[in-house]
Amino acid sequence: MIERYLQIIVVLLCSLNGRVLANRTEALVIDHTCTDITKIPESAILQAKAALHIAYGHTSHGSQLTTGMTGLAAFANSGGKNLSLQNNIFNWNDGGLDGELDLHDYAMSGDVGYYPDWVNNTRAYLKNANNADVNVIMWSWCGQVSVKYAYDTLFSEYIIPMSQLEIDYPEVVFVYMTGHVDHLDDANNKAANQIIRDYCEANNKVLYDFADIESHDPNGEYFPFPHDNCNYYASKNGEYAGNWALEWQDSHVLGVDWYQCESSHSQPLNANQKAYAAWWLFSRLGGWSGTECQSDTADFNCDGIVDFIDFSLFCEKWLEANES
Repeated sequence: MIERYLQIIVVLLCSLNGRVLANRTEALVIDHTCTDITKIPESAILQAKAALHIAYGHTSHGSQLTTGMTGLAAFANSGGKNLSLQNNIFNWNDGGLDGELDLHDYAMSGDVGYYPDWVNNTRAYLKNANNADVNVIMWSWCGQVSVKYAYDTLFSEYIIPMSQLEIDYPEVVFVYMTGHVDHLDDANNKAANQIIRDYCEANNKVLYDFADIESHDPNGEYFPFPHDNCNYYASKNGEYAGNWALEWQDSHVLGVDWYQCESSHSQPLNANQKAYAAWWLFSRLGGWSGTECQSDTADFNCDGIVDFIDFSLFCEKWLEANES
């Protein structure tokens, strides 16, 4: 009962006190190490749902996150991965109706590869009074990140405009992303994605590392020469060696270890992993420390949106006042 009280308090505080922490003191990087959905406490998921109002712009590759998230809801309800959470806890919709996660999918047309459209679309969206509660903006790439690097426009058409948006809208978290892997342009793709990683690490940004997630299988095995469909190769110019997602799916149980879902250009397991990482991101932005909370109570730090002052003391006093 006490644990349940604490979860309720977390949700109430998020609703009343949710705000973006304008100045991060360290980078928040979401990569393949953030794909174990079983490690996210239920209270962290509830807190994220109460605090976040997300707008997501993307085209086909970026849809892997949201199609994976849609499939995850039913997978969790049926006890996949031995999850035992509130029914429909992973549901989401535009507006956060019925207590679901507020995520506006396709909120802004196009993807981050189309400059200056993505910047103009972001500003127009945030200037709309109907979107005043939005506190997280996400943009994904399609296949343009390699071209941006090749033509030396990665900074001028992505990193600098994104940084300016952060300055102009300090109450909004802007999530940076790497582009999907591309074995057909391996060198430029890897160079571009590494520049984005290095910039985010050096400047305390929030990064969803799309490419890193699809370079590893769920066991953490690294594939240095992958393609966006999860094929992998012996070397940069080497022969086809397999498909890590199909291999993992074939050796694991459907409905228990993984779930079917639409995964544009790729395999269901890739979208599974993207969905797990997305919820890890949201939970971290909601205030979760990124480590399991003992007894699933509210043990959060201030790395995310919610800013608590001596939260444990508040909970103690609240419980004392409501013992009856």
